[in-house]
Amino acid sequence: MAARDTRPFYLNLIKIRLPVPGVVSIMHRISGVLMFAAIPLIIYLFELSLRDEAGFAQASEILSHPLSRLFVLALIWALLHHLFAGIRFLLIDFDIGLDKSQSRITAWTVIVLEVLAMLWVILRICS
Repeated sequence: MAARDTRPFYLNLIKIRLPVPGVVSIMHRISGVLMFAAIPLIIYLFELSLRDEAGFAQASEILSHPLSRLFVLALIWALLHHLFAGIRFLLIDFDIGLDKSQSRITAWTVIVLEVLAMLWVILRICS
């Protein structure tokens, strides 16, 4: 009888090929964490903008910085992805889209919808 191997198993996470529904699920969690982590900053900027005219100007100046704009775009992506993926997961809770092919289609639908919504947001910002 062969001895059982008790060495730890090394998982190379780079080589693992996740299916699209798995990627959507992980991105749903990441978007939720990003939105949750941004709450203190959003509250601070909101409070600063309501303080007085100088505070509003300071908040506007902070938000006009290129890194701030990139962060706001990331938050908008997080909100859109979380919304569309959340609707997908609600449908799954009602036993809609449980088959492998349906799950793949709904996951791709989430990705397409969030890309289209982000393009719309970017076009609205640029115009």
